[in-house]
Amino acid sequence: MRLALKPLATAVLKFRIEITSAYFSWYCVLNKPNPLSGIRVVLSHTTHPGNIGAAARAMKTMGLRHLYLINPRHFPDAQATAMAAGADDVLQDAVVCGSIDEALQGVVFTVAMTARLRDISIAVRTPREAMPQVLQEAQAGPVALLFGTEMSGLTNEEMGKAQLGVNIPANPEFSSLNVAAAVQVMAYELVAAAENFVPRVPQIEPATHERLEGLYAHLEKTLFEIGFFTTQNPARLMQRLRRLYSRTRLEDEEINILRGMLTVATEYNARLKKRYAEEHPDVQQH
Repeated sequence: MRLALKPLATAVLKFRIEITSAYFSWYCVLNKPNPLSGIRVVLSHTTHPGNIGAAARAMKTMGLRHLYLINPRHFPDAQATAMAAGADDVLQDAVVCGSIDEALQGVVFTVAMTARLRDISIAVRTPREAMPQVLQEAQAGPVALLFGTEMSGLTNEEMGKAQLGVNIPANPEFSSLNVAAAVQVMAYELVAAAENFVPRVPQIEPATHERLEGLYAHLEKTLFEIGFFTTQNPARLMQRLRRLYSRTRLEDEEINILRGMLTVATEYNARLKKRYAEEHPDVQQH
């Protein structure tokens, strides 16, 4: 009797293993982290509301949901809703911001779109080259894809907020894409890259956009106070310094150290000025 039951017990055990394995496989699929969940699309000063709606539709077709709008000329707007064509939920959840810094709050990595290979202080890649890095950066925190206005794109100041530039290869005689078309291309390349993406545990916890901007403002103020900019082009130099620190991917503790050094330098400079004024009362201070 025991011998007769042995094959049955083996079959039952095998069936349980298969059921458990199938359940585990489906559980992994349903609970797999979405590599696109940390991506936000940021449209700066969009003029035509239809472009906002078309961009929302482009996003939804590729699984992107986080839309940020910097001072759109018309929004909300019926034309935006019409062009969204079923992506109304993306429009309804869109975050309208009064400045680029507000739109990038909390972001740890920003990609700026550019149609012109101009003289900018950040590296520029194609979408296909950039997307693996974008997905990896999103493991550490929110990542922004920054798109400019329909007519002129991003300003140099806006480009300076990014750590990476992306240029979509196109006809050199007619290279300007509609903003929604650019969003569609970027979203597609993201999804294509995500298919074979193997996330790595982030080696660092990069500082957020607002922490970096605080450092840059502090650095510029200090360099002015100590007279460093007297023979330099301040805007050009600050672009170079932004690029330098962008490459190093600063963490919060490192920013604290740098800002502490700047504070000490400012205080020391103030003491020197005070001493000089006391020793030379007849010399006018500037």
